Amino acid sequence: MQIFINILEREKDYLPALLGMSIAFMLDKSTTKARNALKRIAKMPYSHDLAEEFERGYLLLADIYVQKSKFDLSEDLCNRCLKYNLSCGQAWETMGVIREREASYRDAAEMYEKAWTLGHSASATAGFKLAFNYLKAKKFIEAINICNKILSLYPEYPKVRSEILDKAMEALRP
Repeated sequence: MQIFINILEREKDYLPALLGMSIAFMLDKSTTKARNALKRIAKMPYSHDLAEEFERGYLLLADIYVQKSKFDLSEDLCNRCLKYNLSCGQAWETMGVIREREASYRDAAEMYEKAWTLGHSASATAGFKLAFNYLKAKKFIEAINICNKILSLYPEYPKVRSEILDKAMEALRP
């Protein structure tokens, strides 16, 4: 932590140091301090040279806002992230979390589908969330298809079969 402070004393708005300090605060469970440092990042003008750091900062702050149920602020940060990088799966996944918390399951499924596709249909977590939201949106066949893809890649992935696949198959039976 002291290294980051020393760097920031020399250069007040050095993005990598601010990001590192934010991550250290989060690991230390000092979410308020992390949020304040991340807000400084969000206020900085975007630079393509530090695109990865900006993206990571935006997404960390967006996650903090989701935890605090500040969905509008979180969505703004995700949109800013997507403005510069449409292939950011984590931003799409965070947007899916927002829609899911708002009980907009069809919209959440759209967001998770983009995250799932961008991850080359290999992320079990994104796939699980996608299948779950398909189930909630009463898109049972799509839910079953995603579950089968997950199970073909990760046969022991927990709860896919019991919480989604079985329920979707049951819902299709007359």
